Amino acid sequence: MQVVKKINNNVALCCDNNGQELVAFGKGIGFPKVPYELTDLSLIEMTFYKLNAQYRRLLTELPEDILTLSSQIVQHARATIDRPLNPNIVFSLADHLNFAIIRLQKQQDVPLLYSYDIEQFYPQEMAVGQYAVRLINQQLKIKLPTAEITAIATHFLNSQVNVDIKVQQEQQIIEQVMRLIERCFQLQIDRQSFTYNRFVLHLNYYLRRLQQSQPTPSHDQNRLYQIFKQQLPQIYQCACDVSALIDQAYQTTSNQAEQVYLMIYLQRIIDNSQTEQLGGEK
Repeated sequence: MQVVKKINNNVALCCDNNGQELVAFGKGIGFPKVPYELTDLSLIEMTFYKLNAQYRRLLTELPEDILTLSSQIVQHARATIDRPLNPNIVFSLADHLNFAIIRLQKQQDVPLLYSYDIEQFYPQEMAVGQYAVRLINQQLKIKLPTAEITAIATHFLNSQVNVDIKVQQEQQIIEQVMRLIERCFQLQIDRQSFTYNRFVLHLNYYLRRLQQSQPTPSHDQNRLYQIFKQQLPQIYQCACDVSALIDQAYQTTSNQAEQVYLMIYLQRIIDNSQTEQLGGEK
């Protein structure tokens, strides 16, 4: 492989044996005088072909240590998360990390909170978030807020490549669920809101767990289930209708724990809708 242009000490523009241009990540590959022939290909950690203009710009604008850290985190994620990731996540993650660090240095408030429901449902992604924050804090001698664990975990959730051929069916089911909820409560769900996007994320993985016969961990939630059933019967009934719709589509059986989480999300959607209504009336 021919190294033709240094981007930084660990990233270089290269040319493979077929004459194809690529960007390669590898410790020290940009350090020697270019151009040169790289014979030890074991030094190469990641390669990227046909990078668009945005990612090429990021390579020149982002600090070298941030790109290196992002590369380490993505390598760890690929060994931890058992689903395929967007091949260009190293760039988008580096951009996110750089912004988070700048925000910290300027002492700007971080609006996100640590999410215990993401921790519950997506332990692999949260483990990567914890690893990333720990690595960054150690390497850069800073202290990122705990909220960044959730932010990084969500970044990996959003960057997963859905290779399931039933993705269109999933989208159709989710839209049916939304229309059902709107009919149940006579409201219009704001599809741009944070609450909506979190709920869709939850539904996506709910559907995939059911298809893979991996039910939601059923901790002792009977008390909360009974509270909803007795004190919030409309939310309880809507959650039952949503789970019935999904189970009918996939020939599955949702457990009580999943219904409890549906009820919690439904309560959030209602609260969010009422808050928007009050805001519009002022």
